[in-house]
Amino acid sequence: MKQNKFNFRTGFNLATTSVKVAAFCAIISLFLTACSVRAALPLYADGQPLPSLAPMLEKIQPAVVNISTASTEIIAENPLLRDPFFKRFFDMPRQPRQRERRSQALGSGVIVDAEQGLVLTNAHVIDKADEITVRLNDGREFKAELIGSDPGADIAVIKIEANKLVAIKMADSEKIRVGDFVVAIGNPFGLSETVTSGIISGLGRSGLGIEGYEDFIQTDAAINIGNSGGALVNLRGELIGVNTAILAPGGGSVGIGFAIPVNMAQNLMAQLVEFGDVRRGLLGVLMQDMTRDLAQAFGYDFTRGAIVTQVLPNSAAEAAGVKESDLIVAVDDTVIEDASDLRNAIGLLREGDETMLSVIRGGKRKTINAKIGVAQIASRQGDVISKKLAGALFGNADSDPNDPDATSGVEVVEIERGSPAYESGLRQGDRIVSVNRNPIRNTREFKDVVTGQNTLVLNVQRGQGALFIVIQ
Repeated sequence: MKQNKFNFRTGFNLATTSVKVAAFCAIISLFLTACSVRAALPLYADGQPLPSLAPMLEKIQPAVVNISTASTEIIAENPLLRDPFFKRFFDMPRQPRQRERRSQALGSGVIVDAEQGLVLTNAHVIDKADEITVRLNDGREFKAELIGSDPGADIAVIKIEANKLVAIKMADSEKIRVGDFVVAIGNPFGLSETVTSGIISGLGRSGLGIEGYEDFIQTDAAINIGNSGGALVNLRGELIGVNTAILAPGGGSVGIGFAIPVNMAQNLMAQLVEFGDVRRGLLGVLMQDMTRDLAQAFGYDFTRGAIVTQVLPNSAAEAAGVKESDLIVAVDDTVIEDASDLRNAIGLLREGDETMLSVIRGGKRKTINAKIGVAQIASRQGDVISKKLAGALFGNADSDPNDPDATSGVEVVEIERGSPAYESGLRQGDRIVSVNRNPIRNTREFKDVVTGQNTLVLNVQRGQGALFIVIQ
């Protein structure tokens, strides 16, 4: 389970004597204990059984599985240990420069196709796994095969060869509402078949920096570490989301959990099953959020949407006739509130898909038909740039929606699992903004800087954070 940790500091002082405090606490404790005994609910009231989620859970719990993984991590030798003087001074025996370390992880998954044995889970649950084991509700265990994963949206599909499987029914996550009752099922902390309940607290959550593509369902149903990939269902037992992340100041649930909507998960799953990866299309625009100040400056009544700051040459947007200063307010039937919404909507489309953009241009609404694709000038295969980057597809990155003057950089559009680029630490959705401390704005500059270099130090923006990746 992914966590975003926030530090809260709370406290209070109670100015009273210790005797009075002790007596007061003792009385309250006895009172609450007595009330809890009297308030215990019976199984029946007026001869009628009380409402229970047990019948629904009995039907769907067999579809929720426990996933355990094992992986091998290569640990490099500390450079200090390579110094002959250091070794001789401390009389250290010769050791290999690299050593292996085995690690294990736990998570959850949901059976979505009983005939094919397909299990939906989070990409981070099976990330770097050498072995994936699925344990069913009835105790059976099977080795799983990875069909495909999409780190950008944190979705993965694995497959098991088993009979008598139970698949969960899918709901339409577009129809859910804030306040709907939900149930989360998973294996937190390795405790199998754990069920918690709550409501939908929010919809369309994005900008959290958890994933590259965010459109989360927020719930107060308790979700903890190990719930990743588990089911978020409605009271009919239909899957509405895949549990993926929590805000956890103290490492546990505080009632703020997030799930990937099932409609989004199904869209990505179809591509993973067909291709083994997600082939996202690109519109080819730089954009930023529409603000009240911008709306006033451009004379727009709209204070929502994504305003186009630049149209990339030879892109799908240019071919469709999108212009700078166009305000995109909808993609097909999806309302666009900000730049993040536009990125998500286009990111769920495949290369070659046709879509209808609703834009405001000169104060008038206009409909533009666009054929989504990867901008020809913007995409380069990693092995063309350097053998160290083989297995990745790089494209010119969209600008920072909050800073249109920021260096765009190069985005990892696609990456093949197990490839040299993947093993170096790069992931889909990463934005490379400098190489060996040289700022880069596009794939052409990226190739120019990388060519001929034996060591690459990449400054990478990932979500809301940044890191350096060294490739030798």
